[in-house]
Amino acid sequence: MKRYNFLILLVGVLLFVSCSSSPEEEIPKTNKKPCENGMAGIFPCENYDLLLHIPLSTFGASDGSDCWGWTDLTTNKEYAIMGVFNGTVFVDITDTENPVYLGKLPTATVGKYWWDVKVYNNYAFIVSEADNHGMQVFDLTKLRNVTNPPTTFTADTRYTGFGSAHNMVINQNSGYAYPVGTSKSGTYKGGPLFINIQNPLAPTSEGGWGTDNYSHDAQVVTYTGPDSDYTGKEILIGSNENEVVIVDITDKANPKNISKISYANVGYTHQGWFTEGQKYFILGDEYDERNFGGNTRTIIFDFSDLDNPKQHFTYNGPTQAIDHNGYVKGNTFYLANYTAGVRFIDIANIESKSISEIGYFDTYPENNGANFNGVWSVYPYFNSGKIVVSDINRGLFVIKKQ
Repeated sequence: MKRYNFLILLVGVLLFVSCSSSPEEEIPKTNKKPCENGMAGIFPCENYDLLLHIPLSTFGASDGSDCWGWTDLTTNKEYAIMGVFNGTVFVDITDTENPVYLGKLPTATVGKYWWDVKVYNNYAFIVSEADNHGMQVFDLTKLRNVTNPPTTFTADTRYTGFGSAHNMVINQNSGYAYPVGTSKSGTYKGGPLFINIQNPLAPTSEGGWGTDNYSHDAQVVTYTGPDSDYTGKEILIGSNENEVVIVDITDKANPKNISKISYANVGYTHQGWFTEGQKYFILGDEYDERNFGGNTRTIIFDFSDLDNPKQHFTYNGPTQAIDHNGYVKGNTFYLANYTAGVRFIDIANIESKSISEIGYFDTYPENNGANFNGVWSVYPYFNSGKIVVSDINRGLFVIKKQ
């Protein structure tokens, strides 16, 4: 009997130790797998290694969406931020061999497939197409002192001047946030709202712009490009379903249309990004591959003269996958290409109408078809060279160029 009691006690101690172990030690993850002979584990690749993969199950979520990143300039730590069906998750990826899933900021209302997050002044600004969600504002410095991860976070404030939004744009230079796709029937027809976030905990509405079509996505810059007529102005480039629009929004009370441009075989004008000199604008159309066939099509515009934009040329990728979000860093265009993963395109010779793929990492090895699986977005702006990738089906990836 005494031996039996001892065994019960021993089992109890072991169970206690197991349940009390640090949560970060239990993260189901795949650590570094170099890209060798075209594969990194099960993932096709070229010139880019896998540093980390954390599945959606770790986050208690069924679907992934947008991603972004934050570098804590006080500690130099790097954090991945990713939208999932029921909220936003935060992961310390400073050491990808020992990542820490710090926790989740739950949805303000209900779950939804569409989330978008951007960062300004150590705060994350989060929108969703979830009903009446508004904009959550979260102080990222809280991530420095999470004692028992993963934790459930709360927003520091919530702006409810709109209900749902498809996307979020922030101009770091001006301190304004621009939710887009807030409502097709609202005051601004789904165009961008102007929200002053210079005090992140007290967002203030300053109107909006809605004289054209619904804005699906946008980029807003303080203009430094070649058109001297607009130097120093705050310029919005809107991807507006069937065209690209250019608007001067310097005076929030009096935004001014500059010009607009469309192109052949419009499926759905989805998202675009300036090259670093703000001369060229690289656009993706989300429905053209499905509606018209052919391989991934990327359209490059010459915006040397904002009053007279011109189509420069078209680049066709190696697969039939749909293009989604794309960003520029230096001479590389980072393209989230759904089932074809992330594609890395050298744009050094964009002026000569010659750009070319220099690598890829395919998080969806099943196929490269024109369907809505695989990579949603990519964040390439860490100084370390780490690249965050959000996959709809498989969760969070961190990769890096060889």
